[in-house]
Amino acid sequence: MAQPDVVQLEAIATACRVQIIRMLAHAGSGHPGGSLSVIDILTTLFFNRLRVDPRRPDWPDRDRAVLSKGHCVPALYAVMARAGFFAESRLITLRKLGSPLQGHPDRVALPGIEAATGSLGQGLSISIGMALGLRLAGSPARVYCILGDGETQEGQVWEAAMSAPKLGQPTHPLDNLCVILDYNRIQLDGLVKKIMDLEPVVEKWRAFGWPVLEIDGHDVAQIDKALDQAEATRGKPTFIVAHTVKGKGVSFMENDPEWHGKAPKPAEAIRAIREILGVSEAAWPDYLKTDRSTAELAAELGRLEKK
Repeated sequence: MAQPDVVQLEAIATACRVQIIRMLAHAGSGHPGGSLSVIDILTTLFFNRLRVDPRRPDWPDRDRAVLSKGHCVPALYAVMARAGFFAESRLITLRKLGSPLQGHPDRVALPGIEAATGSLGQGLSISIGMALGLRLAGSPARVYCILGDGETQEGQVWEAAMSAPKLGQPTHPLDNLCVILDYNRIQLDGLVKKIMDLEPVVEKWRAFGWPVLEIDGHDVAQIDKALDQAEATRGKPTFIVAHTVKGKGVSFMENDPEWHGKAPKPAEAIRAIREILGVSEAAWPDYLKTDRSTAELAAELGRLEKK
């Protein structure tokens, strides 16, 4: 894979973070914390890795990305819109009646979604089935599955983890499968380690036969390098532990379980967007005079607050 343009990927991730906050404010519900923690991973996948064609979302030899932690689909919608699967103007229809942008991924309603997920624990099993089917069909396509850390407390995940390195052996090994753990250490009810600790997570997956890599899940260069290593690995699927921060980029959301599933109010959304863009409160008025799109967004959220 070509050397990543880190600056460009970081800029895309920043723009997608803004859109995540925007669509959640419009919806009045949703999951900001995990959406913000996974966005750098999804950005790197969609803009520097996946072989996909937004004009042909059903292309047989496309790579597949399965967001098993389906409640964080605002992040997936943001990158899909940016990549051209649908217009970014549709993002504010998130969770609205009749919108294809439902609160969990709907593969029937929205072309480009690979699996209906959000009933936690199922995405890895689905991804293994895809990977095995593609191998048997002789397709060059790869499958990427993104797991949540709280999600991996589900027993189905461990059954899948035990089976994946063995399936297809020796002629059709699932080395076309890469699983990424968004390890932000917070789930719905609080800290993962206090509810059901996953540690030692690296040793557990290695014990099942997976090659395991550990990275900073907000460092796009590290993400890309790990994906290179996964693609070069032969004989077994790869597991990547991506250490992330819940609510990354918004100070009052970071590492706070309260923001697992609570949408920001319009005023909170403006504050969050200001932080994501790195603009101080004092400099904000002048910034809006020079950035038309952000000024329009701020006005939009201001109108939303008055409703």
